[in-house]
Amino acid sequence: MVELKKIDTEKRNPKTMHIDTLSTLDMVSLINEEDHRCAEAVKDVLPEIARSVDAIYEKVHAGGRLFYVGAGTSGRLGVLDAAECPPTYGVDPGLVVALIAGGPSAFLKAVEGAEDNYDLGKKDLTEHQFSAADALVGIAASGRTPYVLGAMDYARSLGAPVMAITCCHNSEMSRHADITMAPVPGPEVVTGSSRMKSGTCQKLVLNMLSTCVMIKMGKVYGNLMVDVMATNEKLVHRAISIVCTAAEVDEATAKATLEQCGFSCKTAIVMLLLGLDAEQARQALAAADGRIAQAIAHREA
Repeated sequence: MVELKKIDTEKRNPKTMHIDTLSTLDMVSLINEEDHRCAEAVKDVLPEIARSVDAIYEKVHAGGRLFYVGAGTSGRLGVLDAAECPPTYGVDPGLVVALIAGGPSAFLKAVEGAEDNYDLGKKDLTEHQFSAADALVGIAASGRTPYVLGAMDYARSLGAPVMAITCCHNSEMSRHADITMAPVPGPEVVTGSSRMKSGTCQKLVLNMLSTCVMIKMGKVYGNLMVDVMATNEKLVHRAISIVCTAAEVDEATAKATLEQCGFSCKTAIVMLLLGLDAEQARQALAAADGRIAQAIAHREA
């Protein structure tokens, strides 16, 4: 109990001591006020986030993978971020891998004892053939989850870059990581409910990690997600809209061009901007490492 009270995420918030007696409006206002601390907490660790992005990108660009490892809320946030990468950026589902203590079923229902199993972290990584070519991000609000620590230690033993996302100062995880991202938003509104502010901080950091890595991989042109996979009607319309915006053409032209290149936004944009056919556009993109801006600059040089 003494140790628990020393953990930032377990401390009692003096501002919310009487939240149970407030009106509903005052209750949600207080929660909102506390939520504002999250963005500022993340701002404090931007240098560490940037270093992590560069470390992950170096591995991913060379053909490696990004692994998220967590338990409970932290694990679920990792799963959520990983699941969003393929439809948003057109990457292979195996590029960003999320491991949660207890396996996939733990996303919906906690698996008792799994997060306390140090050896299980290593076991799950070995089952996915984790190697020094990959990068690992351990996620734990408290910064002390044995499952995550086990995975981090195994990854470091192989020579892979290991990063930590926690919401506590001087956590145990920080001693097992090459880079620690520790936004500390203060005690939770409801004591110990780390799915709240801590979870929000973790989500903000995960958003930055995956988004910035994808930008560096050429998945974004301007601020348009040009590798979106048109797998349903909504995304087909989004693809058309993206091409219209990037190439400044009407919907009919955008759709016709997309149909010529298998609905690849990047290819269609390069076709329209540089006056190329589909194969020429693909070659121009390949020579530019998949980056539209670079392909245009090469052509204009």
